[in-house]
Amino acid sequence: MTKLINSLQDWGSENFKKTLKHELEALQNGALPLDQAICQGGKADGSNISALINSATENGTEILVNVGVFFDEIIAGCNCGDDPMAENTYCDLLVSINKTTAEAKFILLK
Repeated sequence: MTKLINSLQDWGSENFKKTLKHELEALQNGALPLDQAICQGGKADGSNISALINSATENGTEILVNVGVFFDEIIAGCNCGDDPMAENTYCDLLVSINKTTAEAKFILLK
């Protein structure tokens, strides 16, 4: 389970967005559900993402953040000279951070 400890610690401060962006961009490839967001039948490459914090709120137990993620979709199999190629892709994720444990869940928003 992914933990976003620094983001939880900075919740409510002016550093929260910067901290969350940094933690998300530092996650290992495959930690985010980017394969669910591909649109051309390729494979998501999450090794070099860029996160945009759109909005954040909380309830009694969780911090809920709408995050835009820019990443590359690797498309292969067209037998072109530049095969495989990378296509810039974007998706929105709901990041839910448990306020007690810092455990994060990621849900693709359609």
